[in-house]
Amino acid sequence: MDKILLEETLPSVFKNKTQSSDSEIWLKDISFIRGRAYLVEAASGMGKSSLCSYIYGIRNDFEGKIFFDNENIGKLRNSEWNHIRKRSLSMMFQGLSLFDELTGFENVELKNRLTHFKSKQEISEWFYMLGIEDKLDQKVSLMSFGQRQRVALIRSLCQPFDFLILDEPISHLDNENGRIFTSIMTEEVKRQNAGLIITSIGKHPEMHYDQILKL
Repeated sequence: MDKILLEETLPSVFKNKTQSSDSEIWLKDISFIRGRAYLVEAASGMGKSSLCSYIYGIRNDFEGKIFFDNENIGKLRNSEWNHIRKRSLSMMFQGLSLFDELTGFENVELKNRLTHFKSKQEISEWFYMLGIEDKLDQKVSLMSFGQRQRVALIRSLCQPFDFLILDEPISHLDNENGRIFTSIMTEEVKRQNAGLIITSIGKHPEMHYDQILKL
């Protein structure tokens, strides 16, 4: 996948309302290109998590159209979505969507078993770099939100992707862990020549963005 195109897209709940009037995304024709980095800045309640969910195909309560290259995502079958989420799209959710009863490593390994993309050594090294090597065998329910964010990032990188979508990825990280987080993420994005879409309501990874968009 080389391009994600939004055509006149708008959350259905915003229809006939004024929230989107100043948006650079809603009701516009916007393209996200593979190999480029995008920052989507938004105030709370402007639909940034909705945007991510629309692109990832887990919500369809929107007006307008979204295309992957020339394919309207509204026409994709479940089997096609499964393949896309396994090989072309990876997402880190704002709410993280981790399993509390599983350990940090088990949460990551759930995805890695599907893709066989990273070795246990590589995963363990990321845990070490992010200062959570002692959380490999700890249940997620016992971790802080910032520690959980780091587990979720590692999980999002354990697959091939054309686009990586990160919804408020460093909201609960200190500056040093945010820097390390950004370094690991950008290295993997560059290695895969992937597109990067990051949303933020304030704090975001300090890096070069090809385009900054106001939602």
